[in-house]
Amino acid sequence: MQEGETLSGFIETSVREAIERRRARAEFVARGLSSREQALATGAYLAVDEVHAELGRMLTQARAKVQKRVQG
Repeated sequence: MQEGETLSGFIETSVREAIERRRARAEFVARGLSSREQALATGAYLAVDEVHAELGRMLTQARAKVQKRVQG
């Protein structure tokens, strides 16, 4: 434990963080299932290469933005 931290405070923080992780995971799964259902209903799918390319572009843009902040 950290200095000034109580056991009950540590446990409370741990439980709150676990609950938040579970909520985020459940929302992620729900979005994935919804996307799957939409793709099945519409027949609209993206090729893995397209998804990877778009994610790569997004990552490049995010890195450039961070780099700009660091330099500016």
